[in-house]
Amino acid sequence: MALRIPCPTCGERAIDEWVHGEIINVPAEITDPDRRDLDRGYFHNNTEGVVEEAWFHLYGCRRWISLRRDTRTDTFL
Repeated sequence: MALRIPCPTCGERAIDEWVHGEIINVPAEITDPDRRDLDRGYFHNNTEGVVEEAWFHLYGCRRWISLRRDTRTDTFL
């Protein structure tokens, strides 16, 4: 079964309807704008365990939601 995301407006929907957006945490010590863009674009955290994520319901209600997901089991909490 494909991963399904719980939408508070539309109900549970297939992941194909969504676009993932990362909650960005660029370190404050990186002050150069070009280096900040490089860090934001290419150095993503790949944390094992529970992470907070942003998802946009592109083919549904067109709203952003924040969810917590366990990356070890791909389950939303």
